Amino acid sequence: MPDNKFALPIYWNDYEDIAMGLYEKFGDEFGESKIYRIRFTDLLEWVLTLPNFAGKREEANEGHLEQIQSTWVYEWRDNQG
Repeated sequence: MPDNKFALPIYWNDYEDIAMGLYEKFGDEFGESKIYRIRFTDLLEWVLTLPNFAGKREEANEGHLEQIQSTWVYEWRDNQG
C-alpha cells in the first residue's frame, strides 16, 4: 500500500484495506494462531501507523479490532497457496 497523495484514506471500517496493509507489513511472520493472539493494544498501534490510515485512536473499538483480526486471517489464508 504505497503512501502517496493519490491513495484514498483508510478508516476503521475499511477492514480489507487494513488487513492487506497489515499483511504487507508483516507477511508470513504472523500466521493464523499468532494473529488471534495479538493484544488489541498492539494491533491498535500497528493500524494507526499504516500508510494512508486516517482514522483516529478514539474512534477505535473492540468490534473494529476483532473484525480487523478476522479479516487479516482471511488475507493471510488467501496468500498461502
